[in-house]
Amino acid sequence: MLQLVEDVQRLQASLSALRENTHTQISQLQQQLTMKTTALTQLEEKLQAQADYEEVKKEFSILKSMEFGPRDGSAVQDSSKPLEVLLLEKNRSLQSENASLRIANTELSGRYACLQMEFSTAVQTTSDQKELILKLEQDLSTIQTMSRPDAEGADTSAVMRECVPDPIKEATALFSGMSGSPQADQGQMDSLLSIISSQRERFRSRNQELEVANSSLQQTLQALQSELDSLRADNIKLYEKIKFLQSYPTRAGDSDDTVMRYSSQYEERLDPFSSFSKKERQRRYQSLSPWDKATLSLGRVILSNKTARTIAFFYTLMLHCLVFLVLYKAAWSESIGRDCAAFCAKKYSDHLHRFHEDGDLWQ
Repeated sequence: MLQLVEDVQRLQASLSALRENTHTQISQLQQQLTMKTTALTQLEEKLQAQADYEEVKKEFSILKSMEFGPRDGSAVQDSSKPLEVLLLEKNRSLQSENASLRIANTELSGRYACLQMEFSTAVQTTSDQKELILKLEQDLSTIQTMSRPDAEGADTSAVMRECVPDPIKEATALFSGMSGSPQADQGQMDSLLSIISSQRERFRSRNQELEVANSSLQQTLQALQSELDSLRADNIKLYEKIKFLQSYPTRAGDSDDTVMRYSSQYEERLDPFSSFSKKERQRRYQSLSPWDKATLSLGRVILSNKTARTIAFFYTLMLHCLVFLVLYKAAWSESIGRDCAAFCAKKYSDHLHRFHEDGDLWQ
């Protein structure tokens, strides 16, 4: 009995200790369950916030395949590389392309400056040649006038001799001194005229050559200007790509004058006021009725073309003249009809008063 009592006491003590340990473990497990429930709730909220992960991943893969697609059989190599390496390689290739385009732009600018100088020189030479041709033609007409003196225009010839240059005076004095030999005088005059005519033809051919060269320079200048505009647009696109690559956190780009210049042009393209004005203009155009749209399009076509403006002006003028003539014809016809009716009534009244008396009329 005593042994059993001791065993019961010992078992009760162990049972109480076991209860305490179990209660402690249950409280710890409840705390862990609360923590796990809180963590699970946070993870569920995070998962719900990142519900578009698959869509973003798909778009990212599409963007990666578009930007870093297979080029020259390097599909496996590009797909195995991480995004940071691909971005760095793309940035290097864009920088090298930008440097080559910058060099080409510098060369084209120098060529454009040289062509501009040649063009200005050609224009100046052409103007000088035109002035010389005009002066030569005036001198030729003066020589022809002075070589045919008459009795009535002797004073006029003397005044013209005072106004002409010295070489022409010498030539006319030489021709006037050979009055005893009219055939020699005629031969000298023909030779001088042939020399001046040949010189004028040479100047004219030279002027035509310069005009052809000027037109070719104008075409080259226009081609260079269009190429310069295309290069400027390509540089702006390259700056946009560089800015996109610089927005990546592992890349810090440098800045120079060229980048700053194209950055200002890029910012001008992204100006919200200009885009807003374009959207407003498009919205107002869409809100117009079909006849208003047709009227606006017709007005733009007419105002943007010189031939269309001329045709519209003469068409309006002819239409007004036609309306005026039709109205004038209608008024004239109506006036003629009234005059004829009045004339016939007057003739009939005169006839009654002349050939019929009042009694005969009433009978």
